[in-house]
Amino acid sequence: MRIPTPHRMLLITAATLLALPSTAAAASTPHANALQPVAELAAERLATADLVAAAKWGTDSPIDDPAREQVVLDTVAAQAQQIGADPDEIRHVFRDQIEANKQVQRGLYAEWTAHPDKAPTTKPDLNVVRQTINRINADLVQSLADTTPQRTAATCQPELAVAVIEVHHEMHSDLLHTRALIRALPSVCRG
Repeated sequence: MRIPTPHRMLLITAATLLALPSTAAAASTPHANALQPVAELAAERLATADLVAAAKWGTDSPIDDPAREQVVLDTVAAQAQQIGADPDEIRHVFRDQIEANKQVQRGLYAEWTAHPDKAPTTKPDLNVVRQTINRINADLVQSLADTTPQRTAATCQPELAVAVIEVHHEMHSDLLHTRALIRALPSVCRG
């Protein structure tokens, strides 16, 4: 499988930084990384995938939900337009967010199928989870709009990779969520 170039660049940079000792990665990290909130919100959004998967597990609700995905894309595009951001660009970023979320759900389903004792025993209310997702989406749209200059700069990819590393270390993310975070972010940089 060939990884698309933006994914590959972010993956290589993040993998390189992850291989450094924590102190070395932290020492190379600027204290004021404007893209940090974008990475944090993407990670927060990905954390909801666990709840969505738990809500859907053992039901007829599929992981792929094109109707719901379209609602999300239309909503974030409208939010972007209201604040003067490029709706098409925001829609593109959120397509990656949705695919990353589904990547986590599929990974959890595979784990739960292989290890039924790890499967959720309670089902979160999907409507409540979606309210959380909607709040995060609105915050992420605003953060993307606020960081347009940084996202068009030549330094975007390395700064975004450093932000991913920071989030990984702060959240103690597992491999599934870290890979999904990398999957969620390649369209953030426009330069």
